Amino acid sequence: MGDMVTASAASPSAADNTLLLGGTQVRRIGPVRRFWAAHPRLGDVTLVLAVVGAFGTLGAALVRDTVNGIVALGYYRHGGPEHWAVPSVWLAGAVLGAGLLFVRRRWPVVVLVTLTVVAVASLMTAGVIGVLGLCLGFSAAAVASSRDARTTWLLVTAAAVTTSAALWWLQEIGILEMLLWTGYYAEEPYWHLTEPPFSPERRIVSIILLLGSLLAGVLVGFAARDRRRHALDIEGRYRAVARERDTSAALVRTAERERLAREMHDVVAHSVSVMIALSDGAAAAFDRAPDASREALRELSRSGREALADMQRVLGALDPADATPQGADLDAVVRRFRTAGMAVTATGLDTPLPPDTALRLAVTRIVTEALTNVLRHAPGAPAVSVAVRRTLSTVEVDIVNEAGTGPGTGSGTERGIVGMRERVALLGGHMIAGPRTAGGWHVHVELSCPDAAHGTAAEDAPR
Repeated sequence: MGDMVTASAASPSAADNTLLLGGTQVRRIGPVRRFWAAHPRLGDVTLVLAVVGAFGTLGAALVRDTVNGIVALGYYRHGGPEHWAVPSVWLAGAVLGAGLLFVRRRWPVVVLVTLTVVAVASLMTAGVIGVLGLCLGFSAAAVASSRDARTTWLLVTAAAVTTSAALWWLQEIGILEMLLWTGYYAEEPYWHLTEPPFSPERRIVSIILLLGSLLAGVLVGFAARDRRRHALDIEGRYRAVARERDTSAALVRTAERERLAREMHDVVAHSVSVMIALSDGAAAAFDRAPDASREALRELSRSGREALADMQRVLGALDPADATPQGADLDAVVRRFRTAGMAVTATGLDTPLPPDTALRLAVTRIVTEALTNVLRHAPGAPAVSVAVRRTLSTVEVDIVNEAGTGPGTGSGTERGIVGMRERVALLGGHMIAGPRTAGGWHVHVELSCPDAAHGTAAEDAPR
């Protein structure tokens, strides 16, 4: 079973996985039983042929020889109807029983009741049950395999009582009679009777054999039902595991897509917004301030290269930690936006931050995203402030901007705000972002840092 699970790991869905693990594999049955389990109708045909051929035809021939022995004893008259009636009823019972066994899987209760009636009729007609006792055992197995225990015991007990009573009062030729009187020959009969005498011992043996057949059938049916339920239970668990695995894989893929989308948004939205602002500023100041235009173009080139490097890290990394910059270069971020024409004032950029790379990166991304939003949605804002503070247990970041003087560049998708909230939540902090009463926007972030005593400087350059 382990091989099947390994092989199914590459399958696209839980539905395909279930094809690899069915009831026969769960039960760990051998090749012969697996063949019969895969071809139940062929097994039914084989059973019918065995009942009619081996037990029916040969049994009829044997019981006819038994009748001759009984005649030789004087229990039957010479030339009586028993010579043809007993073998004919035996063979007819075998044919009827085999036909009923062929449909026992579909109608197990009907077959059991009908076989009981046929067995009683056979005993009433010729005083012989034939192979119908064996057929009752197979029918009891079908009932036990498909019905609950209470229903099974009620039906089988009723069939056993009815058939045993008929055997006790009506049977003339049973298994012991066939063993004792088959092949007996005598010139003159010892008795001159019309039927064999009543023998409790011989009939008790037939009843015991009937009850043994029914009990064995019930036990076999219960075992088959339990195996089937066990196989279905394991198969159901396997399907649940396969669905859970597929769901987990889908969640992993979704999380990875969201991470890539967030990182691409952080890189593209920020870098492209800054590059557009730089190129517009350089074009506007090209004639009257060529030195400023050249500086803007150089910053535009640096921004493009940094954006390309960040995108390569995002797309080429297998570990999310490897897909983003490792430092917290807040000074470079603020300088880039100043070059793009934003009136940014910053305090606390040299605040010692914890050595946790995720926290330092979160501070950088949050400041970058907030300033990018100002550049896109509040262009021309007369004042923008960035403040980074450190307490004993938290790192606080505030980005505040006044209302812009020009139209924004779009309504936005709010992916940046969502990304900031996710970063903050992963670090156990909280974030407040929304419009100010006096106009503009305010972003306030608090990040937990319990190892506050071991911080390092976020940026060593002087302010």
